Order: sequence, then structure tokens, then C-alpha cells
Amino acid sequence: MSALLEVDGVSSGYGSVTIVRDVSLSLDRGELATIIGPNGAGKSTLLKAIFGLLPVTAGAVRLDGAEVTHASPSRMVGLGVSFVPQTDNVFPSLTIRENLEMGGYRRRGDLEERLGEVISLFPELQHRPGDAASKLSGGQRQALAIGRALMLDPAVLLLDEPTAALSPARRGEIFERLLAVRATGVALLLVEQNAREALAISDRGYLIVDGRKAHEEPGPAMLDNAEVGRMFLGLEEMPDEGGAPFPAGAP
Repeated sequence: MSALLEVDGVSSGYGSVTIVRDVSLSLDRGELATIIGPNGAGKSTLLKAIFGLLPVTAGAVRLDGAEVTHASPSRMVGLGVSFVPQTDNVFPSLTIRENLEMGGYRRRGDLEERLGEVISLFPELQHRPGDAASKLSGGQRQALAIGRALMLDPAVLLLDEPTAALSPARRGEIFERLLAVRATGVALLLVEQNAREALAISDRGYLIVDGRKAHEEPGPAMLDNAEVGRMFLGLEEMPDEGGAPFPAGAP
């Protein structure tokens, strides 16, 4: 059986500048995979190319076996792929409920049922549907952004640095929510700067360096891989809580 999402030798970038070069990866049904790498390596560019926000100049993207290489973002949404950008991912002037309703704008007939299913995944949002998104903390906004992306019941959820700038406690909450989302059968592919925490819960990890895939391994195994550590030589190192150094720039 083929993977749910296949990225085959994809290159992409901005105008005449190629950022991502010949990257291949796959995502199975119900899998959580994390892309790590130094800043500027092309991780976010890759997500945008997959979703159709940037042109794919070489290679192919396939969803459930069908080629979607040049599909627009609206087409990708219709095919079951949702994308949560790092910033500007909620409507600040709208309430929590209104944000979720906007996420489900294509649904017909079962909006209330889906609202209940989605909000049940996010305890921090359950008792305050009338609060404006502008009043939420950073972690709550990220939870709302993820919930909004889930309103169309996607098969694949792409997330660009969902825990950026969050406190350790809030990061932990978001990772818990992502595990809850995976438990519903959604496949998740995320770019993440908090590499240790993300890889620890990931089925698979991908390392992108200079726009190319440098390594692939099960997430927890990548944490202890000395070769991965050597690939980051030259970057500033930051000791993690366990005492082992890990690059501060990952991704």
C-alpha cells in the first residue's frame, strides 16, 4: 500500500531562487512525522510547496496515490489536506467559535457535530467559545489554529512550527494535543524548532540541511544518533535538560 502523502524529488523556492532541492519524504496514515534542521534550511518552504503555496519546480507530490503536484491550496483543502502556518493563523477579532466555524465553511449539515468533536480535543477552549481570539495566550491561539484546521476533518495536517515562542509548559500541552489528533487517525507532518520534544513523540524524523534531505530515521532513534549530531557541527550547541548537547538552531 502506498503512503498517504508522497513527496518525490521535490524542488521549490521563491522566483528564480531555489531553496528546496530534490527532497523526498512520505507520510503514512495516522503517522506523526517531524522535519528538523537549521534555520534557513528550507523546512517551511517545503511545507508551503506541498500545500501549493509555492510552485514545485521539479519532482512530484502525491496524495493517496494521485498526483497533486500543482494543485492550489484550495484544491488541497478539498482533497483533505489542511495547513497551519506559524503566524497569522487565527482571526483575532472573531470569537473561538467563530474561528472554528470559519474553518468549517465547506461543511454542510453537520457543523455543530464537528464543532463538538474538535473542541473536545482542546480543553483550554471548551468553556470559553465566546472569547475573542485576541484575548487568548500564545498556546491557546495555537490550539485554536489547529482546531480550525481540523474542522474539515482532514486526512493530512501540515503544521509550521506550532510551538514557536511558547513556554515549556505550553509546548508540552500542544504536543499532547497533537498526539490526541493523531489518535483520531489524522496524519501530521510538522516543522518544529523544539526538536527533542517533537522527535520524542514522532513516528519518523526528517533532517533537512541546505535544502536537501540529509537523514531519515524513527523520531526517538534520531535523538540518540551521533551522526545527526555531527551533521550539526558548526551550529551553536545548547544542552538539553538531560545534559546532552543539541543544536539550538534545530530547526
